[in-house]
Amino acid sequence: MNANESAAGIASMCADMGRRAKSASRVLATTSTALKNRWLNRAADALTASTDAILAANAVDLSHASELNLSEAQVDRLRLTPARIHAAADGQRQIAALPDPVGRVLEGSTRPNGLEIRKIGVPLGVLFFLYESRPNVTVDAAGLAVKSGNAIILRGGKEAAHSNAALHQVLERALDAVGLPADAVQLVKTPDRAAVGALLKLSEYIDLVIPRGGESLIHRVAQEAAMPVLKHYRGVCHVFIDESADLEMAERIVVNAKCQRPGVCNAMECLLVHRDVAGVFLPQIGQSLQKRGVEIRGCAETCRLLPQAIPAKPEDYETEFLALILSAKVVDGLEAAVEHINRHGSQHTDAIVTRDLTAAQRFTAAVDSAAVVVNASTRFHDGHEFGMGAEIGISTDKLHARGPCGLQELTSYKYVVTGSGQVRE
Repeated sequence: MNANESAAGIASMCADMGRRAKSASRVLATTSTALKNRWLNRAADALTASTDAILAANAVDLSHASELNLSEAQVDRLRLTPARIHAAADGQRQIAALPDPVGRVLEGSTRPNGLEIRKIGVPLGVLFFLYESRPNVTVDAAGLAVKSGNAIILRGGKEAAHSNAALHQVLERALDAVGLPADAVQLVKTPDRAAVGALLKLSEYIDLVIPRGGESLIHRVAQEAAMPVLKHYRGVCHVFIDESADLEMAERIVVNAKCQRPGVCNAMECLLVHRDVAGVFLPQIGQSLQKRGVEIRGCAETCRLLPQAIPAKPEDYETEFLALILSAKVVDGLEAAVEHINRHGSQHTDAIVTRDLTAAQRFTAAVDSAAVVVNASTRFHDGHEFGMGAEIGISTDKLHARGPCGLQELTSYKYVVTGSGQVRE
């Protein structure tokens, strides 16, 4: 097969997937909540029962990690464990327990002429979801899509091909078992990058594309997509220690935000410390972080107070390290912290530790991020932690969704107008 024939074959395959997904989406749009929940619970049980087979598939992917030059953070995201599989299954059950966003009445009114106008939640239609590493996201995305009445086309990274295939097989069988179309959840099985380009052209079938991965992937999708894009962008997350902070609380929050799981998007990447408490807090937190193997790249004042710190380069303050590396800076006050975050951050998650209510209110009002946290770890910015059951990503966009994207963020609305013979004069 020559290159042109190969490209034509991939384009044809993708168009067929799009057509089948669109057909399945029309079925899902009118599927009862009870049937969608039946699938979610059956899929959860099947995932748990298939743990050994899923782990075996994941072991194959992990065995290729070194030849793919995956970082430690990427390997962590790729790795499945019995606990992570059970957590994914529990996520499906939690989604089943949530209210169905389809058909909900968002607003309603009756006009003076008697027309009844209702704003009703409806599915988006077909989602194209691209993601790297984290195979458990396969389960989260499928569950959220189906419960919100959408069909979904999944395109994971080649590093997780065996894991994603095993998970998809479980989900597909559960769809068939409850009488829902298997095409509601499709997996792109070819590793050829041309498939991504072909799918991004299919605006007649695909209503929204959601890329979740590195900056290069997101930039490519944003440039090539013929349909709207909901971007799960990088997480350059900050924690600011205010002059009134409880420093023991601040230490717990910083250690958790940086070290609990450093390879994820809501981990802290930059620590900002008010000048008035830097002399006490930086040596305290520096010792705690050093014990955990964290490399600190700091400003001149940070390096003076922490001999183990190395001088930060300007780009360090805009880097998503996804590792046990942290940038740090001493700032003159709250306004300086806000200015730094809004200039160098990624509008993902930023936190303040303070006992001053006015400072907390000023910070939450002024910081332009999807989630602003007061006296808690940035790690809580997550669909599961927010009670959404799961998430398909954390959007740093402002339209049409921002923050964790769960069921409601995967729906739109339409107006249903009911009259009794009215005509417009």
